[in-house]
Amino acid sequence: MTNRRQFTTTALGALLATRLGAASATAPTPWRMPDEGDAHRRTWMAFGAARSIWGGSMLDGVRADIGRIARTIAQFEPVTVLARRHEMDLAADSCGDACDYLACDLNDIWARDTGCVFVHGNNGAPGGVNLHFNGWGRKQVHGKDAGVVARMARAAGATEVGAGLVMEGGGLEVDGLGTAILTESCILNRNRNPGMTKAQAEAALAAAFGITHFIWLPGIKGRDITDAHVDFYARFVAPGVVVAHRDSDPSSYDHAVTQTTLDILNRSVDAAGRPLTVVVLDKPTQPRAPYGRKDLAAGYVNFYLVNGGVMVPQFGDAGADANAQAILRELLPTREVVMLPIDAVAAGGGGIHCVTQQEPL
Repeated sequence: MTNRRQFTTTALGALLATRLGAASATAPTPWRMPDEGDAHRRTWMAFGAARSIWGGSMLDGVRADIGRIARTIAQFEPVTVLARRHEMDLAADSCGDACDYLACDLNDIWARDTGCVFVHGNNGAPGGVNLHFNGWGRKQVHGKDAGVVARMARAAGATEVGAGLVMEGGGLEVDGLGTAILTESCILNRNRNPGMTKAQAEAALAAAFGITHFIWLPGIKGRDITDAHVDFYARFVAPGVVVAHRDSDPSSYDHAVTQTTLDILNRSVDAAGRPLTVVVLDKPTQPRAPYGRKDLAAGYVNFYLVNGGVMVPQFGDAGADANAQAILRELLPTREVVMLPIDAVAAGGGGIHCVTQQEPL
């Protein structure tokens, strides 16, 4: 396990340069998902919070969070916000004049899971992968959100690509060079893909995303609506370099999960055969407790990379917030690290990565 204190900025820079320089091309496949850190054409978001899901006490807060995130990202790259036709003005008031707006029927705010996952074809043509969103295993109403992929793909001029399985964008983490990290609890779950084997899932993901090497984490079923999306537990910041969430509280259900995650990652290699370098981001131990939610989705790994920056959740734990910011500054020295409070979104079980979706350049 790698600890931030073992690195200096110079050492990290040298490590990342070595990893990037050693990156090798993968075998041609019909489609390839670029790394999130590659240049973006835009970010997509959904201004879709509904009283029926969020209740009256949280509705204004989650709308304010979506607006804050959209306004901040718009300082780095274009942002397109999906909104119900009758809420276009409300969305614009919240998200600001710098964003573009597109009318779309919505159930909720989770653009990472309901929207296109953008890929490139061998000829560079854009594709939008349809992961056949089913409400995280039919846990939530999703009839309108199931139509978001087609709306996004059409607006982006992308070919809609069927994935051959049911999952969500937050359940897949790639390095853009053939390596993927994902959780069995999400994808190999009968509420999404009954009877599907790991080999069948890998074949479908290889065809849709150009993946050649899979790192499977067990995750945990039923403790959150996503069945443990990987974007809360492990993320690439460079080829061969992964940041991982750690919950150090032995009384937490996530303690054993994160320890297992770290053990697996520390034994893993990427598609090029490089052992992974794993950098830990510890869970805040004294976060704000908004809306009375004790099971706050409090973790820094759910960051989002934008052109020239990285958006990171801030939880009001001064020490943990500062530590996460310092680590990401060292790992991503060419990006501005921006920390944003997202109390309502976190209380609803998500983060900044969950409500954004990149469209690569």
